[in-house]
Amino acid sequence: MTAELTYVSPQRIPAVPWRDPHTVSPQKLAAYIRSLEDACLDSPGSAGLRTCLGMAYAMNYEVYKSMDALEAAVKLEPDHFFAQLKYAELHYRLRALVRAEQETHKALDLASNPWELSLARGLLHEIRKLMREGTQKPEWTKPLTRPALCLLAMTVVLCLVVYFK
Repeated sequence: MTAELTYVSPQRIPAVPWRDPHTVSPQKLAAYIRSLEDACLDSPGSAGLRTCLGMAYAMNYEVYKSMDALEAAVKLEPDHFFAQLKYAELHYRLRALVRAEQETHKALDLASNPWELSLARGLLHEIRKLMREGTQKPEWTKPLTRPALCLLAMTVVLCLVVYFK
């Protein structure tokens, strides 16, 4: 009786169609997204697949799905460089520059070779350049209750003035 050994090939990430994003047809991108979604269902613990899925969603202008996929990739493997870098890059593209800078610093800490280090430093350079130019979304850190109450009071006063006139 001989026992047969079966060879299981390692999970491979599908070929990347976005070397030049303008040459990918919407149908091909949709098919690629479906194949990545299926691959993520088959391998739910793969941060690499979720990172590719997040990038594909971003190419398809599906920002919320992209954010969800990249957040899941970062949570699955907190030490995955490309998941962290692409998560930071998505914040950069959304012009949430403060958060993008924080996430890029995390990616810098995860860089394991000079190429990865140069990618993260380049992104950090671009983020800081945009911050100096003032190209960022404002952060809402103050409550809006006082201005809302003032607006409500002014509206009530104006309605009373018009009513009693």
